[in-house]
Amino acid sequence: MVNTQIRQLTSTEYYQMMESGIIREGERVELVLGQIFTMAAKGTRHTLSTRKLFKQLLALIGDRADVQSQDPITLPNNSEPEPDIVIARLRSDDYVNSHPSPADIILVIEVADSSIKFDRETKAPLYAAAGISEYWIINLIDDRLEIYRQPEGDIYTSIEIVTPPRSVSLPQFPEISLNISDFFPASKT
Repeated sequence: MVNTQIRQLTSTEYYQMMESGIIREGERVELVLGQIFTMAAKGTRHTLSTRKLFKQLLALIGDRADVQSQDPITLPNNSEPEPDIVIARLRSDDYVNSHPSPADIILVIEVADSSIKFDRETKAPLYAAAGISEYWIINLIDDRLEIYRQPEGDIYTSIEIVTPPRSVSLPQFPEISLNISDFFPASKT
C-alpha cells in the first residue's frame, strides 16, 4: 500500500501560479488550507443578494469601514478565501500592501445556495480558527441568516438563526440595522 499525502501550497506559491498563468486571470478559485478550490457557480438569487447587500452596506457604512465584495482576505494556514462580503477596518494604505487579515476584519459574509455545506463545514472552522469574531451565512436555501460568533479554536460557540422579517445590527456599528428580508430576493415563478 502506498502512503500518499496532499502537498499544501503556500500563499506565495499560489500567487506565483497566478503570475505565471497556471491559474488564469478571472478563474474563480480560492486557496483554503493550502488547497485550491474552484468556487461554486453563482445563481441569479446569489448574485442579486450579494449585489443588493453590498450596495446597502456601502451606503450605510460610508467611510467608517472598508466594504469589499468577492475580494481575497489573508488567513493563517495558507488560506486566501474570497468571501462574498467583508467589512474591514480602514487602513492608511487602503490595503495596497496586503489583503485584509483577521486583525482587520469586522465581519465576513458568505451568500450560500449550492455552497452551503462548504460554507458551514469548511469556511466556518477556517474563519473561527483565524479568530474572526463574526461570520454570517445568508442561507438562500432556507431563507435565513446564520450568525456565527465567539470563536474558540476552530468552532463558533454561538450560532444564532434569524429569519425574515427581523432586523440585525452590524458588529461595531450597532446603530446600523439591516432588514434581513432584503437579503432574500424572491424567485419569479
